[in-house]
Amino acid sequence: MPRKKQLGTAAAGVLACATAFSGLTAAPASADAAGVSAVSDFRGVNWADPRDNFAHDAVVPSGLSTSDSYATTYAKSKAIIGGFAKLGANTVRLPINPSSVNGPFWKSYKGAIDAATDQGFKVILGYWEADNAKDGKIDDQAAWNQMWARVTSSYVRNSKVYFEPMNEPFGYTSQEWRDIAAKWVTTHSNVPRDRILIGGIKYSEDVKPVCADSRLDGTRLALHNYGFWHTDWTSVDQWKQDFKQRIGDCASRTVLDEFGATMTSGLNYNGPVNGSNEIAYIQAATDTIREMGLGSVYWPGLRNGDTYSLTTLQGTGTSLSLKVNNQSGLDRLHWAWF
Repeated sequence: MPRKKQLGTAAAGVLACATAFSGLTAAPASADAAGVSAVSDFRGVNWADPRDNFAHDAVVPSGLSTSDSYATTYAKSKAIIGGFAKLGANTVRLPINPSSVNGPFWKSYKGAIDAATDQGFKVILGYWEADNAKDGKIDDQAAWNQMWARVTSSYVRNSKVYFEPMNEPFGYTSQEWRDIAAKWVTTHSNVPRDRILIGGIKYSEDVKPVCADSRLDGTRLALHNYGFWHTDWTSVDQWKQDFKQRIGDCASRTVLDEFGATMTSGLNYNGPVNGSNEIAYIQAATDTIREMGLGSVYWPGLRNGDTYSLTTLQGTGTSLSLKVNNQSGLDRLHWAWF
């Protein structure tokens, strides 16, 4: 995510507006129907590293640790995924990088993936580049190839697992990125195309060029869009038009797998816009998801220290739970999803 500002740890006072989960009812995870499921069946959240997934060492989602065993990772993840299910989600997007997969952490990290799919969740595994080489390009081609060979061999037979070759390939031209994506699809021809998400060009901000490339027919498309990209836009309609321009006629393939806004400042996303860029943006995003039948994965469902985080992690050890930071933000997701 191309954030323009550091997201510090939310103060305890700011979280006073949080709503406990006791008022929520668990929603069953939706199973894929026979054949290819519609993109609208992706109702999800990102689960992110406190450092924002750009890491040269192993990327570790909030609440997990590289020192944990597979069993401990599974137990922690089961609790956190259970919290996401109470939000109404059926999808989680998890980060990977070569350090996570090619090193010793992979044995444990699979516990998070397995805990999610065992609860019926779809899991999107996306590659993030390192923070010390953040140029929108693959850092190490050989290591990237090794990573994807290991990941796909582990999960190609699990129909709940989806693969996103790269997050935000902004260092490449449209042609360069589409060539890389097409090669990935060809190399991993044993992966069903409907289980591949190809990011739009640049910051995954425009899916139309990818959608139009016949070499990528049958794949899903990953779109990103953020309110802070246009902080002076306070019109819901203007934001809707922006979303539609980025999607074109490719809605049936598009998963908006990053979008988000501040959830720890008490904004009422159900209320009138009143000149708020963020309220206008969230209302437009959720309206567009619903109207166009998009898949969607909120950024983030959980990321410690991120003011955009929909939830706050509570508890210790494997006894973990989540607390909603902004009920109106969750209400808007429910509007988009159901």
